[in-house]
Amino acid sequence: MKYYIIAGEASGDLHASNLMKALKKKDHKADFRFWGGDLMRSVGGTEVKHYRDLAFMGFAEVLMNLKTILNNIKFCKQDILNYQPDVLILVDYPGFNMRIAEFAKKEGIPVHYYISPQIWAWKENRIHKIKRDVDHMYVILPFEKDFYEKKHNYSVDFVGHPLLDAIAERSATDIDGFLNEFGLNDQPVIALLPGSRKQEIKKMLSVMLKMLPKYKDYQFVIAGAPSQKLEFYQEFIKDQPTIKVVENRTYDLLSVAYAALVTSGTATLETALFKVPEVVCYKGNELSYQIGKRLVKNIKYISLVNLILDKEAVTELIQGDFNKNRLEEELEKILDKSFRKKIFGSYYELEQKLGGTGASEKTAELILKYSKNK
Repeated sequence: MKYYIIAGEASGDLHASNLMKALKKKDHKADFRFWGGDLMRSVGGTEVKHYRDLAFMGFAEVLMNLKTILNNIKFCKQDILNYQPDVLILVDYPGFNMRIAEFAKKEGIPVHYYISPQIWAWKENRIHKIKRDVDHMYVILPFEKDFYEKKHNYSVDFVGHPLLDAIAERSATDIDGFLNEFGLNDQPVIALLPGSRKQEIKKMLSVMLKMLPKYKDYQFVIAGAPSQKLEFYQEFIKDQPTIKVVENRTYDLLSVAYAALVTSGTATLETALFKVPEVVCYKGNELSYQIGKRLVKNIKYISLVNLILDKEAVTELIQGDFNKNRLEEELEKILDKSFRKKIFGSYYELEQKLGGTGASEKTAELILKYSKNK
């Protein structure tokens, strides 16, 4: 079959690439055309656009780049018509993908949505468009199935979280080799995960780096995002030669980390699954934050860890609370042995709720099953 896949972020690239691998095992004639990243490219197929050209964060940034976004939507629609896929697979990235879903549905192209938009947090009225335009929704968070089926009478498939697959299937880190490769010593590692987009990295990293003077018995390592070049990070650390940047090796870094400071997003869940105590950080454009704060409904937390557990298992420092003093205070806590035991207990509970591995395989099986029965 011919599959047209759209992933607009680094996490989407990861999950879509694993789904593509699963589809290839079950459909030996699978042909892929996609919007995504390096991981999807490594599986094979034709790349249309890279996600680094699509990532605009926050209301203000979207407004400033509206012309580019609209041109991308127009181009995507025509590209889909030219390709005539048997299946359209949308991966998260709702602002863009929901528009494409509406178009594809009108054109009679089956629409499969892998990783639901977080409409339980905000823009719940999108449920009407989802019910109208999405033929099959595959959800990865345990509470999403009840949200869709009990609250909105829309049938979905819970497939488990694909991060469990990504972590379980990776090769074990050669810890000594990794430490030697990047010139790291025997001091405990504090990982800095400042995000993947330039706007957020600039805001987050400047505060995270203020921890260095107080914690000289630790070595700080920055997780470089695959969408950014090393030179971008070097601007921030040119006066701090001891700090290292690890490019596109986040999982290896988390394998050796003792603690982590993490920008809110998928990375908070990845860090928890690697059993690394963390402080979750977020500071966005003030206008975007104030607008978003008024739109988000009935959500007590911003990190996936706390949302899934429905409790504050990890501390969240948001907007004004994300400052040098508060970050120092919370970093001190997660370095304390007794406090760490409590976090590890929550991480075990988290794994139980996520339902085990196999999300990519389950989703691929369902896509093929529904395609045969259409």
